[in-house]
Amino acid sequence: MKSFHRFSIASLLLICVAFVNGHNPTDFTLISATDNSRFKLSEAQGKFVALHFLLKTDCSVCLRHTQDYFSKAETLPDVLQVFIKPDSEKKIEDWSIDLPNEELAMFPIYRDPDAKLASQFNIPDGYEFHNEVVHFPALILLGPSGKEVFRYIGKNNRDRYSFEQLESKIEELNK
Repeated sequence: MKSFHRFSIASLLLICVAFVNGHNPTDFTLISATDNSRFKLSEAQGKFVALHFLLKTDCSVCLRHTQDYFSKAETLPDVLQVFIKPDSEKKIEDWSIDLPNEELAMFPIYRDPDAKLASQFNIPDGYEFHNEVVHFPALILLGPSGKEVFRYIGKNNRDRYSFEQLESKIEELNK
């Protein structure tokens, strides 16, 4: 128990140090697995960017979370919603088959091969899910300048930052 407690505190300190020191990537490009689009952070200047780090493998909670954001995203027009999975293109295509085509066209699902971007953002891994060890689910909110202004790391598959919480956070940050 003591070693787990030390590990948790050490992980939290690492995340805090990275956040304060700004070790997040300053620019990156993601390639969509669901269409031919690309997302490049430097092209999103002037808007908030919500990076949704979804779990690897077939995750029904990720699907419901994504659908909820899809259906409400237009109420936050100054926030780009970027959905990211560390799976192969084929696995993402299979996972996203139940997402509405018209919404998927507006919000592609981007690949994060080997969860490299999640690691660059210091999202902890070690979450056991479907017999794999993966990064925890997370939302990283970047401000209009591209710098991180907020992060939420879920404790498990069901621990997600809701759309309503994001609305409140954007309202708070705009004050």
